[in-house]
Amino acid sequence: MHVDTLWSNVHLMTLDGEGLGVLRDAVLAATDGRIVHVGPAGSDAHLQPTTRIDGEGRWISPGLIDCHTHLVYAGNRANEFEQRLQGVSYAEIARAGGGIVSTVRATRAASPEQLARESRPRLLAMRAEGVTTIEIKSGYGLTLQDERKQLQVARALGEECRVNVVPTFLGAHAVPPGREAQEYTDEVCEVMIPAIAAEGLAEAVDIFCENIAFSPAQARQVFDAARAHGLAIKIHAEQLSNQHGAELAAGFGALSADHIEHLDDAGIAAMAAAGTVAVLLPGAFYFTRDTTLPPIAALRAAGVPLALATDSNPGTSPLTSPLLAMNMGATLFRLTVDECIAGFTREAARALGHGERIGRLAVGMDCDLAIWDIDAPADLVYRIGFNPLHARVVRGQPDLPASWSNT
Repeated sequence: MHVDTLWSNVHLMTLDGEGLGVLRDAVLAATDGRIVHVGPAGSDAHLQPTTRIDGEGRWISPGLIDCHTHLVYAGNRANEFEQRLQGVSYAEIARAGGGIVSTVRATRAASPEQLARESRPRLLAMRAEGVTTIEIKSGYGLTLQDERKQLQVARALGEECRVNVVPTFLGAHAVPPGREAQEYTDEVCEVMIPAIAAEGLAEAVDIFCENIAFSPAQARQVFDAARAHGLAIKIHAEQLSNQHGAELAAGFGALSADHIEHLDDAGIAAMAAAGTVAVLLPGAFYFTRDTTLPPIAALRAAGVPLALATDSNPGTSPLTSPLLAMNMGATLFRLTVDECIAGFTREAARALGHGERIGRLAVGMDCDLAIWDIDAPADLVYRIGFNPLHARVVRGQPDLPASWSNT
């Protein structure tokens, strides 16, 4: 059988089945951007590859998937970070026009070209660590025109940088200055969601359900609108308090509930019953110096899938390293090596609703690969500030090795 590319002399983390699905001394073949063969060395005798690549004993995993980011925005909030270290409170910063309002202001003012120029280095940093798929949320425009601009720039950057972008509409991220929460929620549901859906700009709708943002009743209204327009559902839930948002979202069959530090047993049970993925965000936990851990043991016991993500955003997680996020997941949340790697591959794909296409090395899946110079999978989680990526493969096409510059 003819195949386009055959990788031999490699070790695989297939993520197919339980754990990492390790296959040592293996071969992998792809044709037309899809995996057509995975097996032990010597199982490829019937294959005639156009290109044969000797992996020289490297490890191959599915390309990494960052399933929760706010990557596209304008402006810089490093000054607020510095102010907080000097004792200025978040409330004082917000009153002075800082916080999310400053990012909204900068994002609204930016042209699409400027927005792309500011966001591109963040995406390239992700790409250089093996990311092949990334979810990017809107949520810093808070008008239809500016939310649309964010989503359009996200899609264009993905095409330019050869990273698969999964767009999420997060119009209900914050109440815009001068607006009332219910009146703005009505606009999100009656104007924005129909337009975003009609233009095919997002696959899912997200909301920040919290005592400083939107209520559970408003979340229900947003979910009803998303469902009516054929969009999947996600939620920022239980980050600062228990609003029972995850339980609500699971009742709508949500793909994921994210943050969830204050999740209770009822929320866990609802997520388990619905198959809703728990997306853990250790970067925000670290950066905000949170002390309330997500209920990891209870989530495990209930069989809730666990994904990890960077939550890359300017205010609470200015993180563009999935490898560091893995280490944080292990160190701060005590996740296992298998859970950390699965959290950025198989379970991240599940959290995006793409588990049948990406996140595993199996016949029929997209040939999105990360090729690593490591001795064992644990190296991906153990090392801090070290990038062992050798090369990335997207739909069967290799990139340059990771030594390329982020320009």
